[in-house]
Amino acid sequence: MNIQQEDDTKKGAFYIEQDAKRIAEMTYVYAGEQKIIIDHTEVDASLKGQGVGYKLVEEAVAFAREKALKILPLCPFAAAVFKKKADGYKDVKA
Repeated sequence: MNIQQEDDTKKGAFYIEQDAKRIAEMTYVYAGEQKIIIDHTEVDASLKGQGVGYKLVEEAVAFAREKALKILPLCPFAAAVFKKKADGYKDVKA
């Protein structure tokens, strides 16, 4: 499963494409130069139970660490993941 990223320095997304269609996506927007806000996560029903949403959050965390960014998880799913893994993500949580 190949997670791709698009980023135009104002907003971006981590996503999985299949047959030229996005079947999983987590979007974010920049809030200044040091923070991104995860605002939406959606995973197609065909991927249910495979941990795809978690993998998208993991990609965002890796990206934030690489770019020295903080993450504000406003999306309910991302917020739940951050709460569940609070100790592992405290270095990037805004």
